[in-house]
Amino acid sequence: MTDGPRTHLSTGSTTKRAASLSGWGTAWVLGIGLILAVASPAYAMHIAEQILPAPWAGLWFLVALPAVYWGLRQIRRRGERDPRYKALVGLVGSAVFLISCMPIPVPWTGTCAHPCGTGLAAVLIGPGPTIVVASIALLFQALFLAHGGLTTLGGNIVSLGVAGAFSGYLIFVVVRRVSGSALAAAFAAGLLSDWITYAMTSLQLATALHGEGSVLSMFLAVLIAFAPTQVPLGIAEGFVSMAAYGFIRNRRPELLSSLSPGRNA
Repeated sequence: MTDGPRTHLSTGSTTKRAASLSGWGTAWVLGIGLILAVASPAYAMHIAEQILPAPWAGLWFLVALPAVYWGLRQIRRRGERDPRYKALVGLVGSAVFLISCMPIPVPWTGTCAHPCGTGLAAVLIGPGPTIVVASIALLFQALFLAHGGLTTLGGNIVSLGVAGAFSGYLIFVVVRRVSGSALAAAFAAGLLSDWITYAMTSLQLATALHGEGSVLSMFLAVLIAFAPTQVPLGIAEGFVSMAAYGFIRNRRPELLSSLSPGRNA
């Protein structure tokens, strides 16, 4: 006699959750549509088209492709275990796209400073899937927003996706174990993954463009050029990551307990 009501309640709960995910998805799609409608290609986000010489551009593609392939396998396997995971990946991917669509031009570097979002993304869905969603975001930005470029796509995937995702995830795990605070770990992941992303971008530019000068001198010059914009952006991203993680933990804890690599928060 009790099976019927329980089934009804379970179905209702599932329906509400699906509606919630659908509502969030609609909001992200509308947000992306708005960006596409008003975006101006005045500046190139990430490493701009043709900035990297062909050998270096090819090298970074060779580094990026295995990481993207591994991330796709992670999404497929985890999606088979829990269908909700793919919905979470889609929402996180939309967030990464939107967050990284706020460029601040950096003179003399051929690129822009901007928030990344991949540190928090790696905490929520794992570093491998984060590489995939970052790659998709970078591809769309290059094709439709004139941000970044197709020839430099491999390099941008390595800096934003690979470096940002792995550093954010590892920092979250280490800081949470040391401090016992998931919120402090989320802050550190957002902050340091942002800065590490730009350290990697600086290294990519320095190794490819140092000319007759030293790689170290070029690296420091580019890093210093990023500092006035990226230092405050990294701090802001740390607070945003902490707030977002805390919001999800309070409102949708099942996403962290059953789907996210950041379990037992």
